Order: sequence, then structure tokens, then C-alpha cells
Amino acid sequence: MKEGAQEYIVKPCHPQEISMLVSRILKLKKLQTENVILRKKISRNYIHHDIITKNPRMQEILSLTQDIASLRSTVLICGESGTGKELVARAIHYSGARAEKPFVSVSCAALTETLLESELFGHEKGSFTGAEGQTKGKFELADGGTIFLDEIGDVSPKLQADLLRVLQEKRFYRVGGTEEISVDVRVIAATNKNLPEEVKAGRFRDDLYYRLNVIEIRIPPLRERREDIPLLAEHFVQRIASELGKDIGGISGDALNILIDYDWPGNVRELENVIERAIVTSRNGTLAASDFTWLTQRRKPVQEWDVPDVPLSELERRAIIAVLERKHGNVKEAATSLGIDRSTLYDKLKRYEITH
Repeated sequence: MKEGAQEYIVKPCHPQEISMLVSRILKLKKLQTENVILRKKISRNYIHHDIITKNPRMQEILSLTQDIASLRSTVLICGESGTGKELVARAIHYSGARAEKPFVSVSCAALTETLLESELFGHEKGSFTGAEGQTKGKFELADGGTIFLDEIGDVSPKLQADLLRVLQEKRFYRVGGTEEISVDVRVIAATNKNLPEEVKAGRFRDDLYYRLNVIEIRIPPLRERREDIPLLAEHFVQRIASELGKDIGGISGDALNILIDYDWPGNVRELENVIERAIVTSRNGTLAASDFTWLTQRRKPVQEWDVPDVPLSELERRAIIAVLERKHGNVKEAATSLGIDRSTLYDKLKRYEITH
């Protein structure tokens, strides 16, 4: 059994018992083979640089990553936390001419201004307390490749100015240094904030925003691509069960329905964590609906809409404005959410004098 035998028979045994046992093992092997073939087919159709999707909007994004992969233009990836912004950045890097060069990721929200400055640009010995030697920053380490600046919306005003200079001139100084350093780095930035609103509020430099936003990619949240949930869930079950050494073969249809109905405020990252919790606590070979009952208790009760006492046309105008704000001014996506044609929405924008 340790060497991989499926079953064993205690002598003396009946030939019919052997026949039934062999038949059962052959069926199991057939199912395993079919499973492997199906998983390979899914991988071929829906996986691209670790991004698993069959959503049309995500497919457009993946196609765009191929088109822009070998360009030097900066890219701004927008989307809620947990949607996979870094995976898209990696897809861009590893699809292009810089694939053999470094991909360096920096979380701009995780460090204070002083530490982030040193992290990005490096420092010289003695430039601050604890600086015992010369250290290269992430921009130097990414030379020839790509630097991914995650949560760029949290960068301080001083560092925004420094980043603008690097983007424009491809040169910078280490902290405490006098030697100017030149680099060839492609910058991909990401944010979960509404940067145009941050610019309006004076918290983000408009010149830096326009410099970053040469190519913009907006990743839809998981609740807007529910067809991806079964694919992602199966993928996480396979990977996490293997990592934890648990014999979990899959996920039931009822369990999938619970996952599909949930709104996923934490997006793909939350789904991954939920699957891990279910695998850890499950005592069956398949994840069932009972492994996710706690998830249904998280749902917020649906609040009744307090309809204001205004004309119907005013309600329509407010609804259009709200959807446009939620879609960051994207008319195509707003029209889809409202269930109308884009041309119809343009007519209504003109009628209600709504700017977007």
C-alpha cells in the first residue's frame, strides 16, 4: 500500500471478488484520467499567466496585456483590493521583451515616507540612523525590467514629486547620495482609490496622475464576473488541499451556488481565504454547502430603498450619476449596469446635462 497499491486481498479469496475489485479500480482510473484531461482543457482555455477567467471583460484585459507587453509606456491598473492587480502587472511583464529581466514589486501603503523613499531609491552609508552601508533601491534592482508600485494612491506629496522626476528623466539620487543614477525601468502602478477624485481633493498630483495613466486598465470586481467563481474555487481547492496535505477532491454544486451568490467585498483574495478555511475545517472528501454556512451569515440584510419625493426624471438622473461615479465615468460599463444601450445613455446624458 505504501508503494501505491489501490487495494489488497486477504487469502483465501474468491475469483468474483477479484473481478469486482479490478473493475472498481479500472473505473476509478478512468475517472482520474478524465479529470486530468478536463483540468488540462480548462488550463488551456482559461489560464493566462496565473489569471484564471472566462469573463469577456477580463479576456479583453488579457488581450490588452499582450498588445502592450513590449511597450515602454507606463500602465495604471485600477481595481478594488483583492482583484488581482499584481497578477495583471506580472502578465504584462512576462509577456514582453523584459520578461528575462527583473520584476520588482513594492507596496507603497506598507511603509512610512522615509522607509519607502529608501526602499525605492536606496541609500548611502550613514544617510540616516541605522544605515550601515550602501543599499540599492528597488528602481536600481529593477533596471532593464519592470517595477510594480502597488497602492500608488497612498504615496506622500514629497515622494509623488520624486516619482514624477524618475518617470520623466529616468534618473534619481539615493538617499544621502550625490551621484545621479540612471535606470531603464518600465513603471506599472496600481491603486484601489479613485485617483481623479484624489487629484480634485488635492491629495494626488495631477501631473503624476497623467504621467502614470498613459495606459489604464480597470479590473472588474469578482461580483461582476461571477462566471469565474467556479473556476477559481476549483483551482484553489486543488492547490490549497495539496499544500495542506488534505484529501479534498472537489467542491459540490450546492457549495458553489453559495459562493456564486456571495458578493465578495474582498474579491479573489477573500475567495482564496474562504476556500482555505473550508478545507481546514472539512471532514469530508468534497467541500459541501455545510462547509460554507458561516459565509451566508456574513451577508448584510438588504435595506429597503427610501424613495425620495421627486419626479421620476430626477430619480433617473440621480441613478445615472450614481452609476457613472461607481464606474469612474466609463459610459460603456455604466450602460451595461443600467441595462440600456450606450447610445441611449448618451442621449440621457445630453438631456440631463450630465458631464462624465
